[in-house]
This record gives sequence, structure tokens and C-alpha cells, in this order.
Amino acid sequence: MNVPIIDGDLSDWKNPFIGPFVKHNSGEKGAQETYVSLSWDSQNLYLAYRCGDSKIVGSTRKHDYPIFDRDDLVEIFIDADGDSQNYLEIGVNAFSTNYDMLINCVSSDCGGWKTDISLDISQMETVSKIDKDGFCVEIKLPFSSLSTIKNSGFLIPTINTKWRGNIFRIDYGKETDYLAISAYNGSQFGFHQPEQFKTFEFKDVFNK
Repeated sequence: MNVPIIDGDLSDWKNPFIGPFVKHNSGEKGAQETYVSLSWDSQNLYLAYRCGDSKIVGSTRKHDYPIFDRDDLVEIFIDADGDSQNYLEIGVNAFSTNYDMLINCVSSDCGGWKTDISLDISQMETVSKIDKDGFCVEIKLPFSSLSTIKNSGFLIPTINTKWRGNIFRIDYGKETDYLAISAYNGSQFGFHQPEQFKTFEFKDVFNK
């Protein structure tokens, strides 16, 4: 596979998509379907989302606007060292607006809810494209930028490197749907349940 062009057009994306996403706290089917695919090379992590959507909610907004409160969007959380602290949250709406933040802590075990919205991932690219069926999103995350995040455990991955995380969608349609590629057991802290994150393993690099 060639390195994908980050333009919201998934016609050059050959890796398989997984899904559909399910309700994050029950595993039940979502009102609208969502699929995701991941790839990587020696420099970047790439994600592509396909989101069925009959009524897209949102607009173009400034970087780090709290789109998670009101816009249809996709998200990824990554806890590279698996310690449930200082994990990355990235969200992108249907109009290419993005935010990036560090979740320092969510539980009383580490001092209660603490976040850092001042985080800015250098050279991150996010592009969305709306079509007749909904919208698609492509994200490029440079490993060199992730590795500079303090206390997060990000290292440049190699084959068999493992990170923990989960992948989400918030759909503000006729009813609000909180969807995940992997459901949680319970709903405390919503999407923020790092102790239940799944393991992602880097396999089959496509562009060394």
C-alpha cells in the first residue's frame, strides 16, 4: 500500500476496515454505522473513518474548539504505556476541525479529573469529506511529535510494539449516540475508561 493522501477521499485506502462501531456502554448496534481502518509506516500513524450519517451536525470551527459537546465527530484515545494516565485524545468533526489534548488523570487514584488542552501535535493532519452517505475522515499522526509528549510513554514504534486505546464516534442525530470500536463494561467516566482500553499491536509496516 502506498502512503495515503490525507484528503478525506478513501479511494486510495486499501487496508481493511473494521466495525461497525457499537454503543460504548452496552455493545448494542448504533443508529448509524461507523467503520475505521489503521495503517502506519516508519514516520506516521494513519486512520480512516467511514461514517454513515443522514443528518450531519456541526460546522467549521477553530482548532481546539470543544466540538465533542455539539458536533458529529470521530475520536481516538491512545495510552502508549498503558498506565491509564497522560493519554492522548484527538477528535475531528465532519468539517475537518480538530482538537488534541492530554488526559492526565480521570480517577481519584491519581488525583481526579485533569486535562491539558494546551497540547498541540506538530504536523498532525486531519481532513474530512462529506458525501451523500455521510462523511469520511483521515488522520495522520507523526510519531516524532507524539514522542515529545512528556510522561506519556510514546516511543517510535516498531513491529510488535503495543499501545492501548480505543476509537470512538459521537453522533448527534435524531438521538445522540456514543459509539466505540470496542464497548466497555459500564458507563462510569463515559469514553474515559483507560483501564478497559484494548491493545493495538503494530504489524506489517507498509512503507519502511
